[in-house]
Amino acid sequence: MTLEAISPTEEVQRKIRVIFISTGNSARSPMAEAMLRRYGRDRFEVVSAGVTPRPTDPLTIAALAKVGIDVAGVESKPVGIFVPRRFDYVITLCDRARRTCPVFPHGRETLHWGLDDPSDAEGTNAQRAAAFDRTLTEVTTRIHRFIPTAVAEAA
Repeated sequence: MTLEAISPTEEVQRKIRVIFISTGNSARSPMAEAMLRRYGRDRFEVVSAGVTPRPTDPLTIAALAKVGIDVAGVESKPVGIFVPRRFDYVITLCDRARRTCPVFPHGRETLHWGLDDPSDAEGTNAQRAAAFDRTLTEVTTRIHRFIPTAVAEAA
């Protein structure tokens, strides 16, 4: 057995650290976390949190299940537990989170993606589920735009 040199393309790259913050960590931020995990693969270390956390909405779980992602059992987390950590990107997903989010002294860049809260949707169960599906589609679109930029900036 011989040891071979690692080529520059095989070097272990530092993961890009991202936190998604919403009001409750019950819909938008778990969706964003799940989609960045899926599409960002091993290039990202990602977490999500809420300014005032509440349980993950069952319609969030259902919307993600439709695209093959199981988040059942995932618990909402308060944003304060992550303040001491270093993040490359602190991304707020709603205006309230943007206004009330604590300062991340070790955050390199702060972004704001203002997304409507699907939990506020009214109507039949089907109409409410459609609002969650629309939010997931919007989150996924933003994730697809974000990944190449974040990877290029990390290079």
